[in-house]
Amino acid sequence: MPDPSRPFRPRPWHRFWPAHVPTSLAYPAAPAWWLLERSVARFGNRVAVRELDPATLAEGRTLTYRALFRAAQGVATGLRERGVSAGTRVGFSLPNSSELIVAYYATWLAGGVAVPANPTARAGELEQQLADAGVSLLVAQAGGPARAVAERLAVDVVETGTLRAMEELPPGAPASSAPDEVAVLLYTGGTTGAPKGAALTHGNIVANTIQFAEWYAFAPGDETSVCAIPMFHSGGMSGVMNVPLSAAATLLVFGRFNAPSVARAVGRYRATRLFGVPTMFIALLNDPEGRRGEYASLRACRTNAAPLPPAVKAAFDGLVGREVLVEGYGLTESSPLTHANPIGRAKPGSIGMPLPDTDACIVDLETGAALGPGAAGELLVRGPQVMRGYWNRPEETAQAVEDGWLHTGDVAVMDADGYFAIVDRKKDMINTAGFKVWPREVEETLYEHPAIKLAVVVGTPDAYRGEVVKAYVVLKDEHRDRVTERDLIDFCRARLTGYKVPRAIEFRAELPMSGAGKLLRRALRAVAEGSGR
Repeated sequence: MPDPSRPFRPRPWHRFWPAHVPTSLAYPAAPAWWLLERSVARFGNRVAVRELDPATLAEGRTLTYRALFRAAQGVATGLRERGVSAGTRVGFSLPNSSELIVAYYATWLAGGVAVPANPTARAGELEQQLADAGVSLLVAQAGGPARAVAERLAVDVVETGTLRAMEELPPGAPASSAPDEVAVLLYTGGTTGAPKGAALTHGNIVANTIQFAEWYAFAPGDETSVCAIPMFHSGGMSGVMNVPLSAAATLLVFGRFNAPSVARAVGRYRATRLFGVPTMFIALLNDPEGRRGEYASLRACRTNAAPLPPAVKAAFDGLVGREVLVEGYGLTESSPLTHANPIGRAKPGSIGMPLPDTDACIVDLETGAALGPGAAGELLVRGPQVMRGYWNRPEETAQAVEDGWLHTGDVAVMDADGYFAIVDRKKDMINTAGFKVWPREVEETLYEHPAIKLAVVVGTPDAYRGEVVKAYVVLKDEHRDRVTERDLIDFCRARLTGYKVPRAIEFRAELPMSGAGKLLRRALRAVAEGSGR
């Protein structure tokens, strides 16, 4: 275990550090709502939010920064009238929308704790999350399972129509939440198993927003950001809500991702930021309108939440005509961003280097001893963005955060230049006849094949070897019924050591995906384990 008492100190990555980013930043002791308020004074008349229809690109509600902050202040007054005060947990069951943004900031202005939930979650999942968080009030759309769940939990409900009415209420004095007070509970499978609430403080959110905006060189008042990944997840809350708002960007808000509409929006509105997950860029590359998109205005595109196959990066950069797509890394437990590639100096297949004031190291999977460059082990991180802990789970918190170091559960390697690369999740490792196979390596090989649209690799039980490698793939439309299982196995055999080559490949029309667009390996692993093949 690295010595937590030693202060932050230079690391190998500082030799390749972006010239515009200090290695250490100043973080004001401000509440999360300050991120929005700071943009109002200078850019009050600038458009903050423009809702766009995912199918037609028709413009919906549009709010300036002054109007957005005023709406959040009014709703905060309404929340207080309904009993929200310091520490009150307020649940949201809303898609990407101006209402969701207002709900976040109104909750913080009222002193409450935001508890966002997936609006498409099943009633049982929603009930489990809201009950665990102990929410007192739920903001939701009319209809759907949310009201029934709230009634069973005896929780007050504010529907979106009522939320709009609250916006007209007079603003009260905002809560002066301390940096160490909890601002949001984000539910995640975490590093230790079952879903649990990662308790992120106001200090965590403010720090990571500043780190994120500085690294990607956001220009205050001169950005337009596509918001197509869910803001009820950590990456969306940070990357497409808090960071752009802190820089007075115009947010192009989509209720859901639609490749042709997003491609048209980038060109029509001269978008400068398109942050998302790898499947989003894969969809743009595989959509005719996506391939015809005008992307010249983009300054940076970032992915995290899942590995970015180098072949996808190369294809999208080629489409734009220059390097624009870079991979970052983070976890819900770290607000989320901890690593990022420098623009103009990115390494394909790498998550980049730690952000300012963020330390990282690789430790042996068995002994916990610190490892040097080139050795694979568990990635540990620490910094001002690391969570306070899991909500009401002290034992699991102690397992995940030790002496300030967050155990990510990811196996990684650092090269001599200080760039990190994720090998895979510890729990996803395939043990075939005593050999370790990391699914990511096999998946990246499959993505090199021109017919592959999506690929997920898992281990499946085998009486002789213990486990063998199996791949689930979706072919591009023009290659369906033209590529066989044998074709793909031979392709892998020419590029991988024998024990890493898939023993079976299953073709599917689609693969299971989370609301944030992340391919769900665990769902396919369960299928494979159940079938025994």
